[in-house]
Amino acid sequence: MVIRKILYLCCIALSCSIVAEENFPQPYAERADVIAYIAELSEQHGFAEHELKALFARAQQRQDIIERISRPAEKTWTWARYRKLLVDEARIEKGVAFWVKHAEILARAQQVFGVEAEYILAILGIETRYGEVKGSFAVLDALVTLGFDYPPRAAFFRSELTQFLLLAREEGKDPAELLGSYAGAMGYGQFISSSYRHYAVDFDDDGVRDIWSNPVDAIGSIANYFAEHNWREGELVARRLNVSAADAQPWLTTGLSLPHTVAELAASDVSVSDLPAEAKVALYQMDAQEADEYWLGLHNFYVITRYNRSHMYALAVHQLSQEIKRRYNLLEMQ
Repeated sequence: MVIRKILYLCCIALSCSIVAEENFPQPYAERADVIAYIAELSEQHGFAEHELKALFARAQQRQDIIERISRPAEKTWTWARYRKLLVDEARIEKGVAFWVKHAEILARAQQVFGVEAEYILAILGIETRYGEVKGSFAVLDALVTLGFDYPPRAAFFRSELTQFLLLAREEGKDPAELLGSYAGAMGYGQFISSSYRHYAVDFDDDGVRDIWSNPVDAIGSIANYFAEHNWREGELVARRLNVSAADAQPWLTTGLSLPHTVAELAASDVSVSDLPAEAKVALYQMDAQEADEYWLGLHNFYVITRYNRSHMYALAVHQLSQEIKRRYNLLEMQ
């Protein structure tokens, strides 16, 4: 009886050990690939190995992050659903209110960088609801998980992890304490670490580039990002075309490049007026709720896709910006 009880307890212990191994994978600080990465960081960027090992000991593998990044909305949702979520009444109203509150800063950003206020506001609205929802994931967990346990884009996220550690050191932040999105984006405008280091600006001249909590720096940084990607002030971003499916079909684009010119489309049955013949364009079919829509994307449309590699995202930014601008202008007329 005693022997049977001992055997039973041993089985329970073994079972618990197996479950523990499945639920709690090898700590990152003990993994060979992470140890090699730490040595590389130490050699190339002067980090102390013992400090990095202590930091990686705090990193947690997040399976939920891998699940989320494996099914992004841009690849699984229809345009009708995507637009309904992002170009909504609450974002429009809050965008107008944010414009009223920060009108002087937005005007200065346009003067300095040549980027219209409504597009800065649309980015802020879509990314974080004007700073209300900046993300609750530990950026360290997100980037370590994706950099070492998400093979499809491991190289990219490991590079971003390096940028993140350099950023935290430069800005005097504890990398284990910073929060952001499940993909490691941070602050009002959800900049990834490399974008933060390259495009964030100190727009209020207080000596700190803070897009985590400073809306002034966030406005300037988004404007600078667009300017650095060759935004052209005053140019048309997108236009909806009244064209049949048959006429549009030969010109439809699925990627993000601008493969055609206005002249090429004009020579066919696709009517494009009031645009320079040499202008580069892309034609997109959008699965709207009632019937498909056809949208022409131009240079500035492409610039928006540098912020998020999705034509649906770019069109949502454009449409939200126009609604915010329309409401703001109505308010100014009262």
